[in-house]
Amino acid sequence: MKLNRIILTSIFSSLLFFGSGASYAQSLSDKLATKETVALYKNLHKLSKRYTLFGHQDDLAYGVNWKYVAGKSDIKDIVNDYPAIYGWDMARIEHDSLKNIDGVPFSNMKKYIQGGYKKGAAITLSWHFDNPLTGGSSWDTTKNSLASILPGGSKHQVYVSWLDKSAKFMGSLKGSKNEAIPILFRPFHELTGNWFWWGKNASSPAELKKAWRFTVDYLRNKKKLHNLIIVYNTNGFANEKEFLERYPGDDVVDVVSFDLYQFENQDKKAFVDTVRYELNILSKIAKQKNKLAAFAETGYEAVPDATWWTETLLPALNGFELSYVLVWRNAGYVPSMKKMHYYAPFKGQVSESDFKKFYQTDRILFEKRLGLKKIYQSH
Repeated sequence: MKLNRIILTSIFSSLLFFGSGASYAQSLSDKLATKETVALYKNLHKLSKRYTLFGHQDDLAYGVNWKYVAGKSDIKDIVNDYPAIYGWDMARIEHDSLKNIDGVPFSNMKKYIQGGYKKGAAITLSWHFDNPLTGGSSWDTTKNSLASILPGGSKHQVYVSWLDKSAKFMGSLKGSKNEAIPILFRPFHELTGNWFWWGKNASSPAELKKAWRFTVDYLRNKKKLHNLIIVYNTNGFANEKEFLERYPGDDVVDVVSFDLYQFENQDKKAFVDTVRYELNILSKIAKQKNKLAAFAETGYEAVPDATWWTETLLPALNGFELSYVLVWRNAGYVPSMKKMHYYAPFKGQVSESDFKKFYQTDRILFEKRLGLKKIYQSH
């Protein structure tokens, strides 16, 4: 009887963690998604009940005072482990550039993505594409820029050619068995902000929705990319109405998320309170729509707070079912900004010891523990 009880307890525990088929009816918006993409999505849903993946932008490419050293990572230098999710950006691929906006060669990026996937980590891609109407950067908020890429718009064909180039890159991301590597694709990110040409001051909600729906439809149905998990991403927001004002529809979104950073003039408690307020709204929306929730970008530039990881970030996340949280890149000293620009600690950085405590937290997953969970396989 004791053995039977142990077996039954084990089975019950597994059901609680992995969920039954009925409990996890979440399905991707792309009904033709690859089996690895479906498995990733379902496993992220299951894992979020107990865990949150920790991510870092450009982690393998460079860090503070180094670039392109095989196997190196500022995160790994501290905890002997890598992030559970790697963030990358495709900006400049629209111009056939060999390097992205941050100088990362696309050939390197492809290898980093393949390497992360092989070890069982997740991958997310954003795209700071240039302004197609003016030729300016993502931050050129000239009016009618977004309208110009819509069908019938003056730059629609230009935009289509950009999508072709991005699709070629994303379609080239293959595993060892030639399977398409699943990508959490985050287009038009921070779309409630006013600093990008697709933002609220340069476009209407209707225009954004049309651009979004065209983009997803083109990549899925014209370019046959069925390895994309689509991430809807806002900046900070005041209420549910504001968060959903530009929401393009459940059939073209799989993850709901937002970006929010702490700034030097902001009180720690105020930041935590704001994050928790917005995560509460996000969580309700995710449950209502049966979507994943994520804190897609966050951080505190140069991490001047020695206990930021365990006394700010952890309390902000506590109690919420989040698939992942990602901090931005470690660029080091940026001459044009005349300051240090990094969001993860490195050897000798003031928050290094606190980050080690953060790493030991059961809820936060890094690559080693995530790899054991085989997120690209059905369970």
